[in-house]
Amino acid sequence: MQPVPQDLLKEYVRSQHFTSTADIMQAMKEMFRDVIQQVMEVEMDEELGHERCQRSAPAEGDQPKNYRNGYSRKKVKTQLGEIDIRVPRDRNGSFEPKIIGKYNRNAEGMEDKILALYACGMSQRDIAEQIKSLYDVEISPELVTKISEKIMPEVNAWQNRPLEPVYPFIFMDAIHYKVKEDHRYVTKAAYVVLGITMDGRKDILGVWIGEHESSKFWLNVLNDLKSRGVLDVYLFCTDGLCGMPQAIEAVYPKSRLQRCIVHQIRSSTKYVSYKDIKQVVADLKKIYTAVTEEEAMQQLESFAEKWRSQYPSCVKSWEENWDVLSTFFEYPMEIRKIIYTTNIIEGLNRQFRQMTKNKPSFTNDDSLRRMLYLASQRIVKHWHARCQNWDLILSQLEIMFADRGVT
Repeated sequence: MQPVPQDLLKEYVRSQHFTSTADIMQAMKEMFRDVIQQVMEVEMDEELGHERCQRSAPAEGDQPKNYRNGYSRKKVKTQLGEIDIRVPRDRNGSFEPKIIGKYNRNAEGMEDKILALYACGMSQRDIAEQIKSLYDVEISPELVTKISEKIMPEVNAWQNRPLEPVYPFIFMDAIHYKVKEDHRYVTKAAYVVLGITMDGRKDILGVWIGEHESSKFWLNVLNDLKSRGVLDVYLFCTDGLCGMPQAIEAVYPKSRLQRCIVHQIRSSTKYVSYKDIKQVVADLKKIYTAVTEEEAMQQLESFAEKWRSQYPSCVKSWEENWDVLSTFFEYPMEIRKIIYTTNIIEGLNRQFRQMTKNKPSFTNDDSLRRMLYLASQRIVKHWHARCQNWDLILSQLEIMFADRGVT
């Protein structure tokens, strides 16, 4: 696009006698309106094949020519405020301006601003007030909802996009929201799946909405990942999601599972008394910070001997889940730091909570999906760095999984 000639711009500024920035904004608003008007006039000329006031009789056998048929008035919301435009009409009713669609009342840019505010977790009413404050444009909360609904095809395309064939590590965690269903609000979980790619970068693979965890639910999620191109996952890291081991065995039988140590500590010490909690946690730390699994098992035996009589459920939890708690001992220290906890995805969920804290509930599942999708797009823009020491980690993976097609 060619810039406005400077001498022409100077002449215009001199003629306007601006005394404030408000005067300049009003002038820009009027110029924007005039440019929009002229663009529509040119579009009409191109549609008719002749300029205004030009008429010619159709040749014999030709279809009757189309002509202008006045104007219809329309208010359009823009980033400069609300403007009145006159939309040209034709007799055949076939003309539709490209610059402002026939049924569109929001100039390009306004919807993007509304979606950006929506992604920040603002309520529809707050967004309407913010737009009014910024642009002096009245919009209803219902309009905000309609604009957000327009991105559902984009949300579905993102949720179903092709994925990488191999992920060294995939993390899964849930975040809970109130969602309206059958005229009442129920608690639903948004299950977030985050993958580490072969070049060491994080990527949100998708979000699934559900009420209850089960092997059937996770089977659907994992089959979804497989249908989108994920052929192999070296290790899944979760917080003890119900039904996950069975689903992994069915879809990715070669994959290993690591239960988050931090979640295990929280859940197993839930009923430990306040006076003992500090010592119990200190003794548990000796288990998961051991250098080898053999040393860790010795520490677990010592822990059981010391605390079984007082806290049998705590000891039982560690013993029964040892096969999925001890997986990380099979890996070098650089990899252990990544996989022994789901902190990497809990950090993502903290950002989701921060962005949605002003929305205590959602009208339906799609409303929640839209919010989390928009929030995801904002978050991943800041994900540039690779995992720490990734070159070293990748070289270790190449040796450990040489038979699994590491590239």
